[in-house]
Amino acid sequence: MAQHFLLSAQARTLSLKDIYKAGEEAAYETFRAMRWSETGGEAVCPRCGCVETYDINTRRKFKCAACGHQFSVTSGTIFASRKMDFTDLLAAICLFVNGVKGMSALQMSRDLDVQYKTAFVMMHKLREVLAAEMRGLELAGEVEIDGCYIGGHIRPSNLKEDRIDRRKAIHQTGTRRVVVALRQRGGRTLPFIAKREGEGVEIASRIVAEGSTIFADEAAHWDDLVRDFPMGRINHSEAYSRHGKHTNNVESFFSRLRRMIRGQHHKVSPQYLHQYASEAAWKEDHRSVANGAQAGRVISLAMASPVSRQWAGYWQRAA
Repeated sequence: MAQHFLLSAQARTLSLKDIYKAGEEAAYETFRAMRWSETGGEAVCPRCGCVETYDINTRRKFKCAACGHQFSVTSGTIFASRKMDFTDLLAAICLFVNGVKGMSALQMSRDLDVQYKTAFVMMHKLREVLAAEMRGLELAGEVEIDGCYIGGHIRPSNLKEDRIDRRKAIHQTGTRRVVVALRQRGGRTLPFIAKREGEGVEIASRIVAEGSTIFADEAAHWDDLVRDFPMGRINHSEAYSRHGKHTNNVESFFSRLRRMIRGQHHKVSPQYLHQYASEAAWKEDHRSVANGAQAGRVISLAMASPVSRQWAGYWQRAA
């Protein structure tokens, strides 16, 4: 019997032991190589693009020979103004990708011995770069679509006579959202946040290539997709799969997302739900990739991402 990939040594190509054993200089060189991969790790000025630079070794900075601009390996990236050592930053990325069902900021803060807000902001920056990788993608071929409602739970009152009908709109908290996900069979998963599952019709019309086949359940709002796409429908009250018609792949993503929220984060604000959904989608799509390759991909994306507009200056706002 063949061994499952995730249980094999091929899936474990990076560990915290390796990171801290290699030391700070090796971690720094890893980020440098990822930042300037096209020049073999040689610094390139982010302001004028000049490849002639001087090393300021005492401060781990560079000075451009053309414009005199001083910069570091993280200048202009999502990790700009970072204060963490490169070993801790690399270890955080390792922990992030190893947590296949997510990791809470509290656990990250304890593992790395940093403040909770430091871990919280850093993990959201990593989720932001994963979401940026999916932006603008188009799905084609066989595409599955479905929705998953998240949040808005109303705790029932202790006494029976004080309890309300939590299904009525008047009693809703306004925090319930639906994650509409489209997943290409053998391809990527793209999640979107909406207030109603029916909003997925417009999303599908926008990001699914013409001529693709869409698979959905028997919900009435998906009937509108028949005008633009060939469709395969499955009635879940009768079967989960029949003659190749199913939404099992997108349901697998929802399973990971639910376990991430319920098991690790317990509660997610609608304001940040899109980032948690993007993390779950990225990890679902890369589940058969070794953790070292995943970490390398995250570093590469982070080094190519600009300073975060949402998380820069977080310390000046309320937590």
